[in-house]
Amino acid sequence: MSEQIKIWLVGNTGLRNPNRIQEGFAAYANSPFVGNLRDENEVAFMNFLNQKGIIQNEDGKDVSGSHARKWRLMFARNGFIYPQVKKKDGHQEELGALDDITPFGRVFLKADTFPAVQECFLRSMSVEQYSMPDGMHYFSPLRWLLAIMLELEKRTGSSELSRIEFALWAHTTNPSYNIDEVVNQILDLRQRRSLAPAKRSFDTKEIAARGKHYKKKSKNFLDYSDMNMRYLRISGILQRKGRGLIIVPTKHVLAEKLAKATASSEPIIEQYNMLCMGAPLPTDNKEIAKSLLDDLIKQMRERHILFDISDLPLNTAAEINIARQRLENILAQTDEIQYAKEQCNQWQEIRDYMTLLIKGGGKLVYDEDAAIEVPKDETPAYLEWTLWRAALAIDHMVNKPYEVRGFKLDSDFMPVSAAGGGKGDLYCEFEEFTILTEVTMSTSSRQEAMEGEPVRRHVSDAVLKYDKPVYGMFIAVRIDTNTAETFRHGVWYAKGDVKQRLNILPLTLAQFKDYFVAMFKADKASPEKLRDLILQCESRRDLLEAPTWKRYIDTTVSEKVTEIVNGLVI
Repeated sequence: MSEQIKIWLVGNTGLRNPNRIQEGFAAYANSPFVGNLRDENEVAFMNFLNQKGIIQNEDGKDVSGSHARKWRLMFARNGFIYPQVKKKDGHQEELGALDDITPFGRVFLKADTFPAVQECFLRSMSVEQYSMPDGMHYFSPLRWLLAIMLELEKRTGSSELSRIEFALWAHTTNPSYNIDEVVNQILDLRQRRSLAPAKRSFDTKEIAARGKHYKKKSKNFLDYSDMNMRYLRISGILQRKGRGLIIVPTKHVLAEKLAKATASSEPIIEQYNMLCMGAPLPTDNKEIAKSLLDDLIKQMRERHILFDISDLPLNTAAEINIARQRLENILAQTDEIQYAKEQCNQWQEIRDYMTLLIKGGGKLVYDEDAAIEVPKDETPAYLEWTLWRAALAIDHMVNKPYEVRGFKLDSDFMPVSAAGGGKGDLYCEFEEFTILTEVTMSTSSRQEAMEGEPVRRHVSDAVLKYDKPVYGMFIAVRIDTNTAETFRHGVWYAKGDVKQRLNILPLTLAQFKDYFVAMFKADKASPEKLRDLILQCESRRDLLEAPTWKRYIDTTVSEKVTEIVNGLVI
C-alpha cells in the first residue's frame, strides 16, 4: 500500500463542531443571503453570523469571508442548500437554484430533538458523494468506515477503532482499497503498538512512515482525525471509545445494513438529488425497522430495563421508528443515571475541566490514549456541563440527572450546546433544600446587565416552585463588582409586587473549584457543605459594600478549604 495518500474530510477544520451547524443554518434561513451567498456577500454573511453570536470574528480578523465559505460548504455537503454542479456533471437547473434551501434543508430546520438532528446527518453521510481515485465512482466515508469496523469486530469481537488507527488507516483509505488488507494493517499496528514501551514516540514514527506517501503536513493525520471523528459521531451510529470510536450497540443492525454498500457508480447529479431531497435509510423499510426495534428490545430486556410501547401502533416503518425512539430515550436516561453515579469517581477530571475553563479553553493530554479538551468557542456549553458533572459528583439529589440540566447531551454525555434562555442552568434538588446554579463565561462590565435580571428571576421562580429553601449560586470566571452588588441586595418583586430577598452567592470558578477539590480530597463532599458555604458567605452581605463583600467571600472560601483539608470540619 505505497500509493499516494489522500485524507477525506467529512467536516471542515474551520467549523470543527457540527452541533453548531443547525444554529447557523437557522440564522441563514432567516437572512437575506438565501440563494445569494457568493462573492461580496461572503463577508456580509460572516458579519451577520458574528452579530448573531454564532461565530466570534475577533477584531475583524477575517476580512476575506472565509468563515462564510466554510459554513456554505457544510450546508451544501449535507444537502441543506443546493450545491454547485460542475459543467461536466450536469446543469444547475436540473438540481435547484445555487445555495437555495432544499426540501431536506427544511426538514433539518424542523428537527427539534437531538436524535432528529442526528438522523438528518446520518441521511447526509450515507450518500456517496466523495470522488473515488478512478474518477467514475463515489463513496460514503461513513459507510466505508462502518465496513472497516464491522470487519474488525468479526476478527476481534469488538468494533473499536483507536485514534491512531483511524488516523493512519481509516480516513486515508477508501473502497478502492482491499478491506481485508486495511484491517490487516490496523491489527498489525495495534499489535506492534501494544508492545511499544513509549506510545508517543511509536505513534510519531508510524505517522512519519505513512507520511512519506502524503504530500501535505503530517500533523494533518491527527488534526483531521479529531475533526472527522467528531462529525462522524453526530450521525448517532458511532460513539467515543477513549480517543477513538466504536459502533453504538443499539445501532448495530443499522450499521450492518449501511456497510453493505460503500461505493456507487451513479452520476454525482443523481447523488446530489438524493442528498437534497433527503436520502433514504434502511430504517425507512418496515422489515428493517422492525429488526432494529426487536434488537433494541432484546438489549433492554437483557439489562432488565422496564419499558412499555403497548400503546403505540407498529403498522408502518414510521410508527415502528417512533416506538424505537421512545425506547432509545428510556435507554439514554438509564445510561445517564449510571453516568451520574460514576461522577464521584471522576472528580479529578471535573477539576481539570474547570482548570481549562478558567484558562478560556484548551487541551490536557494525560497520555496518547486519554485527553480532555474545551474548545475555545464552546466554553459556555462546557461550563454548564462541567458544573452539572460537579453537582452529580456531590450527589444526593432527589431529581434525576436529566432533570437537573437544561442543555442537550450527545450519546457520549458530552455537551451539544448551552441551555436556552427562559430558565436556570442547573436545578439541584435535595431533601431539605434546592440549589439553583447559574453560570456565565462573561467577565466584562456587561456581566451585570446580561445576568443580573435573569438570575434573580430564575431564583425567584424556584423559590415559588419549591416548598423548601432555595439557594442560588452564580459562578463565573471573574465576578464583576456590579454583579456582586446586585446579588448582595438580592431583591426581586414577584407577581403581585410581593417582595423577595433572594440568597444568591457570586463565586469565581476558581473559588468553587478549590472548595470542590477540598471536599473530595477530604472525602467530605456533600450538598450540606455547599449550603453551609453559601450561608457563611451571605451572612455579611448587609454589613459590607460589594468590593469588601467579594473579598470576604474569597477569604471565607479559603478558610473553609483549609478547615476541610485539615479535618477541622466534621
